Amino acid sequence: MYNLSFIQWTAAIASALIFGLSKTALPGLGILAVPLMANVFPARISTGIVLPMLIFADAFAVVYYRRRALWTHLIRLIPWAAAGIICGYLIMGKIEDQQLKPIIGAITLVMLGINFWREKYSMQRDIPNEWSFACLMGLAAGITTMLANAAGPIMIIYLLAMRLPKMEFIGTGAWYFFLLNWFKVPFSLKLGLINSGSLSFNLLLFPVVAAGAVIGIVILKRIPEKRFIQAAQILALLAALNLMIR
Repeated sequence: MYNLSFIQWTAAIASALIFGLSKTALPGLGILAVPLMANVFPARISTGIVLPMLIFADAFAVVYYRRRALWTHLIRLIPWAAAGIICGYLIMGKIEDQQLKPIIGAITLVMLGINFWREKYSMQRDIPNEWSFACLMGLAAGITTMLANAAGPIMIIYLLAMRLPKMEFIGTGAWYFFLLNWFKVPFSLKLGLINSGSLSFNLLLFPVVAAGAVIGIVILKRIPEKRFIQAAQILALLAALNLMIR
């Protein structure tokens, strides 16, 4: 796990920094780091390494935005997302590592497509906010987060549909993923995705995750978000395509 090339170490460190940044400033940016980490390690191992880093970054966001969460939306989503995680767990137990890597790539591409649709059409069209919409988004997010830790864009679509202010948007998303990522831990342990080796590697990267989270808090009101997200989406697209053709 530690016998990595300079490029692989750079990708792992960049992923950790992005995870922290995505939780406190740019929701959905983590989709860039997921395929990056899956290019450093085998796909199954990468999901086990990513989850503790996400939880660590979630903790920063929850503490800082703890008073901004709107629990009405969380209560509507979480039961469906939990069901989706269980479905993802059952699916993941039946697939091999070689099958999972292109799946992560495909999920990333789908999420990028959803982001593109959101940016192009969400301002012109009403997105339904009935319970059925929460059910669909929750299930999709649960399955996607269990398989690939890549449910950020789905949550973004839901929160945009609810027309939340910026801080409430981030605070609600922070609590949502903090709770669900902890819910995923027993399933990841059962699948052997999280183990002593992966956790020891996490300890090396936690300071980088923390740095990303702090940077996100500082720059939230200053960063030109649209251009930054566009650049991240292009890089995520290239990383996802690389996963699918390797």
